[in-house]
Amino acid sequence: MILDSALSPGLALSILAVLAYLWPALRARRPGVLAARVWVVIAWLAHAAALGVAFMDTPARFGFAPALSVTAWLIATSYAVESHVFPQLPARWALSALGAISVVLAWLFPGKVLPVSASAWLPLHMAVAISCYGLFGVAAVHAWFMTRAEARMRMGVETQSGLPLLTLERLTYRFVAAGFVLLTATLVVGYEFGDLVYGHGHAWRWDHKTVFSVLSWLTFAVLLIGRSRFGWRGKRAVYLLYAGTGFLFLAYVGSRFVLEVILGRTA
Repeated sequence: MILDSALSPGLALSILAVLAYLWPALRARRPGVLAARVWVVIAWLAHAAALGVAFMDTPARFGFAPALSVTAWLIATSYAVESHVFPQLPARWALSALGAISVVLAWLFPGKVLPVSASAWLPLHMAVAISCYGLFGVAAVHAWFMTRAEARMRMGVETQSGLPLLTLERLTYRFVAAGFVLLTATLVVGYEFGDLVYGHGHAWRWDHKTVFSVLSWLTFAVLLIGRSRFGWRGKRAVYLLYAGTGFLFLAYVGSRFVLEVILGRTA
């Protein structure tokens, strides 16, 4: 855990991001749509800048909280883009809370120092892996939108999602398919080139991270095959999506959380 006495650029940007995420929700009167979007953009930019400062720090660090922070930022990015096309998308306040929490956690728990033996390919490998997290995170959020919309339709209530249900479903599983491609690439690189990417002594091994990653890959493979071959839809498909996303987050975020926070270890 790091608490600098001086107001460093990273801390200043993190505070700005948290305040921008939370300010519209904390105000006594809710701001209008335009004002809320302005605050979200400020938060998104400050969040991105805080991540950039953290990743350019020396020595470079990474752990469960930075992974969550990048994932939350990617989800916010997707939501911001889609909300311009479909301004009635729900969950703005929930996603703002998620962004604020992730920024605070990333500042308090910056993670372990990356191995000096790692190759120049490590940042690219990590970028692909975190993009995979982001895509599945976005898919899970869309699945939640879809579940809410379907439940409201059954009760005869207006969905307020801003998206037709079938459009939501197509978007959800396109994100799943894209995430599956990146997850496959991440696992293949880790299996075939672990020593090259991470350095000597970091080859593929069957630890908690690997087991949960493979379970996630198998779950998403079953989901995509089931939808393609058997037309799986509804709760069965959504539950598989949630399960696969849960396995994936347990793979790195969960295992690193246990090591860094519960056990107090960095390796």
